[in-house]
Amino acid sequence: MGAPDTLHPGRWWHVIEAETTTPRIQCDLCPRDCKLHEGQRGACFVRMNVGGSMQLTTWGRSSGFCIDPIEKKPLNHFHPGSSVLSFGTAGCNLACKFCQNWDISKSRDMDRLMDSATPQAIAEAAVRHGAKSVAYTYNDPVIFAEYAIDTAAACRARGILNVAVTAGYIHAGPAREFFSAMDAANVDLKGFTDDFYFRQCGAHLQPVLDTLAWIHHESDCWLEITTLLIPGLNDSDEELKALTAWVARELGSDVPLHFTAFHPDWKLDNIPATPAATLKRARRIALDQGLHYVYTGNVHDTEGGTTFCPACHKALVVRDWYEIGSYTISNDGHCSSCGFAIAGRFGHFDKAFGAHRIPVRLGAA
Repeated sequence: MGAPDTLHPGRWWHVIEAETTTPRIQCDLCPRDCKLHEGQRGACFVRMNVGGSMQLTTWGRSSGFCIDPIEKKPLNHFHPGSSVLSFGTAGCNLACKFCQNWDISKSRDMDRLMDSATPQAIAEAAVRHGAKSVAYTYNDPVIFAEYAIDTAAACRARGILNVAVTAGYIHAGPAREFFSAMDAANVDLKGFTDDFYFRQCGAHLQPVLDTLAWIHHESDCWLEITTLLIPGLNDSDEELKALTAWVARELGSDVPLHFTAFHPDWKLDNIPATPAATLKRARRIALDQGLHYVYTGNVHDTEGGTTFCPACHKALVVRDWYEIGSYTISNDGHCSSCGFAIAGRFGHFDKAFGAHRIPVRLGAA
């Protein structure tokens, strides 16, 4: 495929072979460290060597926009009940065999990018639709970091918050710039062995752990974690104990952890869907490790979707899928029963957005 019509200068790269007609460059965004000849794209497919410089081919282009409940990201401790304007582009820097959004993240067809919008247009759309935040999601925003950072700045100027839904596979330098632009992040911790990451995702575990630790300890970005449990691959008691013990030890008991159900898709369509019992077992293991906020997702489990006070165990936010049935956290984030401070980002709660999603067309801008 030749160069697309619209290119945007990329960041985080350097020349590795200058004594050639067209310099060869290396991408410094993520641990893949792709080395690119002229016209060659990285593993993510959207970062490209054009004339000896890095160019992003998806800046200002999206696979679509929707208004979603924030709980769908999933974020349960970041302004619960609010709405979020969600969008993504195409491509991904991982190669997960179990990808649940493979039609977008594995796309090599730029014609999928139907919508176009400047950062300012996205911020204005969020304001117009009453969204509390904008989410960079559907595919991994790390690979379109320039576009996400520019949009986040435009959103902040309009009082709109920013949310990243990501696998966290990014080098430390770019991570500092990217997550400094975000107000919240849900990071996929896909498993807890390097063998799983290598065989199932074409990646490695340690860079993700480094990203998680940096976000939680060094940034102001609110962090929640999601692990998709796949029968027979990453759902053993041993691995779940190791994962949850690491979260408790390295991040602390207040980081919310979501266990979600796998459904057969992409290259793992021969593995059955995750039983609800597996998610409940994982949640119990995490709670036994001392984690305060542990959730289940993609299954009907009201208890697993509810936020409980760690001190008095009162049900504070009762959820049924993405619907909030009751909400009793104070505006400043305390338990209405005992006054315990609930970890998260809270504010005035009036009425939940609900479980529906609303497609939005921004059009050319």
